[in-house]
Amino acid sequence: MTMNNQGRPTKASDAMETNVNTFTGNKALMIEEALSFEVGDLSGSGVDLPEAKNKTNRLGGLERNTDIGLPGLSEPEAMRHFVRLSQKNYAIDMGPFPLGSCTMKHNPRLNEKVARLPGFADLHPLAPESAAQGALELIDTLAFWLKELTGMPAVAMSPKAGAHGELCGMMAIKAALEARGEADKRVRVLAPESAHGTNPATAVQCGFKVEAIPGDKTGRVDLEALKAKLGDDVAGIMVTNPNTCGLFERDIRAIADAVHEAGGYFYCDGANFNAIAGKVKPGDLGVDAMHINLHKTFSTPHGGGGPGAGPTVLSDALAPFAPLPYVFLEDGKYRLVETLHHAEAEDSGETLGRLTAFHGQMGMFVRALSYMMSHGRDGLKQASEDAVLNANYVLARLKTEMTPSFDGPCMHEALFDDRFLKDTGVETIDFAKAMIDEGYHPMTMYFPLVVHGAMLIEPTESESKRELDLFCDALLSLAKRAKAGDDVAAFKAAPVYAPRRRLDETAAARHPVLRWTPPQQAEAAE
Repeated sequence: MTMNNQGRPTKASDAMETNVNTFTGNKALMIEEALSFEVGDLSGSGVDLPEAKNKTNRLGGLERNTDIGLPGLSEPEAMRHFVRLSQKNYAIDMGPFPLGSCTMKHNPRLNEKVARLPGFADLHPLAPESAAQGALELIDTLAFWLKELTGMPAVAMSPKAGAHGELCGMMAIKAALEARGEADKRVRVLAPESAHGTNPATAVQCGFKVEAIPGDKTGRVDLEALKAKLGDDVAGIMVTNPNTCGLFERDIRAIADAVHEAGGYFYCDGANFNAIAGKVKPGDLGVDAMHINLHKTFSTPHGGGGPGAGPTVLSDALAPFAPLPYVFLEDGKYRLVETLHHAEAEDSGETLGRLTAFHGQMGMFVRALSYMMSHGRDGLKQASEDAVLNANYVLARLKTEMTPSFDGPCMHEALFDDRFLKDTGVETIDFAKAMIDEGYHPMTMYFPLVVHGAMLIEPTESESKRELDLFCDALLSLAKRAKAGDDVAAFKAAPVYAPRRRLDETAAARHPVLRWTPPQQAEAAE
């Protein structure tokens, strides 16, 4: 039996040969877990409460008149159910999470501890200003450092995610065009072909028409193609820098100058700011608006650990159109300016108004500022440098067996295509599924769309050389197996160690089963 360096069989055929069927369905610590509906009793409850006496119904005829339909579980049953489910899910606390363009990195526990301090965690969103001075000061301090790091004069703190930050920036551009009397004229927004999908979606949401800009052979915006599309009907451009191919846009200043000369604005997607924070100030590059994913650049929980936060920095040209509310310091006290009726808000110009009911995500603000203060200016710079160093290390190691999409070094993520799999019978999806058996979450697959069979790897600054070496060794091993051509069936069967093996993802997407049906009803329906 072939074993990897962790003592596990690496071939699907080996695993199948040693597979043992058990009465319980369990395989040692791989516990089979049924649905809670199948474990619990719909007619019972895990809590024994006496019937309430002298109760008064205050529901005004809206009380439930049928069973609630939830399974009755005891506390140990409920706890074990959810713990077992959690053990079937890969997590950043278990190993590297190489998703490109997503920045899934370690969240320092210091940040979590600070975010759970009672003064922050227990503060009610409707508390009066007098009871929220510490929180308002924290928001103001974080805003200061975001402006300092980006070289921008203003920042809107209320956007609650990256796409929400994009919406804020594009709405500010729309408001500025309206103030110029050109909103009806300037209707086109340019975006690279490799742009994040939220970019064109956000532009369309704001009423613009989107035109794609092709990339050149180096994976960057084709400057001449961009200039050919400029005209007096262009509202602006949306460019991610570093871009989605993991490359720095060398012509970024020329792009900004060309768009400004045509009368448009430059929106920069800040999703990859974690590669240049402390190294480059977007304001120096001619950027008019850029959202910052606090949940990527400054470590706060991403994805299922969310929610996110997407503060949006604005240039002098767009600052007057920043949304409400914002924090204002007056006579040593912090105030949250929420309407233009405040005297001190007269300089707010033509604000685009509110984006959301409350002022951003407080938990994310606390974590982000904690991350900044614990790192310091030099530490943030080093984090960006380490992220780029790690990505280039992965690129250098893997290019011996895999095919990089573009020549030269990368920024924070390394992009490969599927040319190394040509004529092997193994596809990108098979390679990804085999990674699961090796104990890794697959990298971002088939994105960006401009690269065939794309595999986008972002190691982040969190990973040590030892972790990266083990990860690279696993991928090199898979690449060699695929090229050998005698293990195609194993790739097609992977993953064999996942609880449900390989799912029919197409059928799951097109015909999802979202509601549990009791066996009796299911039999009757048949």
